[in-house]
Amino acid sequence: MATQTDTDATHILTQDHRLVEDLFDKFEKASGSEQKAKLAQQICNELKIHTMIEEEIFYPALRGKIDDDLIDEACVEHDGAKFLVNEIADASPDEDFYDAKVKVLKEEITHHVKEEEKERDNMFQQARAADVDLNALGEKMLARKAELMKQAEAGGLGKAEMRTM
Repeated sequence: MATQTDTDATHILTQDHRLVEDLFDKFEKASGSEQKAKLAQQICNELKIHTMIEEEIFYPALRGKIDDDLIDEACVEHDGAKFLVNEIADASPDEDFYDAKVKVLKEEITHHVKEEEKERDNMFQQARAADVDLNALGEKMLARKAELMKQAEAGGLGKAEMRTM
């Protein structure tokens, strides 16, 4: 698991995965609209930031060094998730299908995480075996993540941008 000084890119992404899983669990246990809205917004922001650092930094560094089909599938999966992220971010917990959209988003993210870190010969295993400096990559990712977090706190992330659709 990543620590504050852990700059391994795969550890950083794994830590993000655990954070979002925890937020989804809290959402499922939430009872009021206000609490659900706050948690859903956190989930959306975390996923926007996570997909951006993967697509801008992590995936390009791995392209040609691991199975490119895994990267292509991950990008398409991101866009499916981004569609729901945008829908949820623009909705209210009192609207029809709100909880269902969050639940389906959780299922999509669970599948994506499984492919990145849990299946045999997964993306993270391949990244560790590749000729890539995961610590230097992680430092770039942490710097970009910090920028995006500041932007999110200022309310400026906007809609998640589709790349494959």
